[in-house]
Amino acid sequence: MSNVYIVADNVFSPNGITTSENFSSIKKGISGIKQHQNIALSPTSFYASLFNENTNYFAQNGQDSFTKFEQILVASITNALANSDINIADEKTALIISSTKGNIALLETEAYNADLQEKISLNSSAKKITAHFKIITQPIIISNACISGMLAILTGMRLIQSGQYNNVVVAGADIISKFILSGFQSFNAVSNTFCKPFDAVRNGINLGEAAGTIILSNNEKYCNNIKIAGGSISNDANHISGPSRTGEELHIAIAKTMKQANVLASDIGFISAHGTATIFNDEMEAKAITLANLQHVPTNSLKGYFGHTLGAAGIIESIISVNALRENIILPTLGFENIGVTMPISICNEIKETNKSHFLKTASGFGGCNAALIFSK
Repeated sequence: MSNVYIVADNVFSPNGITTSENFSSIKKGISGIKQHQNIALSPTSFYASLFNENTNYFAQNGQDSFTKFEQILVASITNALANSDINIADEKTALIISSTKGNIALLETEAYNADLQEKISLNSSAKKITAHFKIITQPIIISNACISGMLAILTGMRLIQSGQYNNVVVAGADIISKFILSGFQSFNAVSNTFCKPFDAVRNGINLGEAAGTIILSNNEKYCNNIKIAGGSISNDANHISGPSRTGEELHIAIAKTMKQANVLASDIGFISAHGTATIFNDEMEAKAITLANLQHVPTNSLKGYFGHTLGAAGIIESIISVNALRENIILPTLGFENIGVTMPISICNEIKETNKSHFLKTASGFGGCNAALIFSK
């Protein structure tokens, strides 16, 4: 099968509107998470990484107005395309959109009718974005809980390897609404302060808004770029919201990914974990990492910088980790102090150097879904 290379990317978040701005902020230990008092989202204060309200993220035609969700997607895709020579209007170029909730926030502000039902569908957003960029291929939508972004990247890789496309633009986004925040609050899964992934006193997530775009290609002229060496998904078949208690199912995805990439545990420089800072996710992930014999590999979570950005998370965290691999560094886990999982994996809490050529990215989500990817240089 052909190699799949990363051509260009963009991270669009409250921390910055380019990948370089976001990466620079993270290296400085800057977080986009702040305490918010917004009764439109929650009757009580909460911690999250949110864009400024009432901002237009790109110039719009009056006849072709975009929602906030669509705006940040378009802005991210535009920036990534500007840093590549990919022809977005080619019949061998595909667009994949990743999101968990899309325009669901409109249910809180508009009357429900047939027009709104169409407007909140991810299919409707995909059509608008495809038309905006004059893309001639049919867009693909990935919405599979919190592995959506990683599954979108994996789908893009497989579409290229199958020969259906030469290039794939993978973009993901989510915005935070009362519907989303209250849902996580009902699970008692939202932290009342800054999140602390894998820490002994972690007590939940911070949510975040962001968009991310990663452009993939099989063109050999990008052979010096980072490539996706392998990827796999699995499912716990355990519970609609609670993760596996053993970590065996995420371990299955990790093991298959490592086999596909032809790497050993000793080859992996670091792990970019899902690391939501919830009690059960971090415990399960630590068990899976240990089952894969990766407990000594430096591991980080980027949730302390962006919050949990849902459908964008797998994309933007992969992009930031790709940049770390390029610079031969391992980024720290913001908020981590003392190990709080029963399998004591190696959580990185300061910037470290690495001379290895691969990193592992993992994610898990509601419904028991799990994903793993290996990126290599």
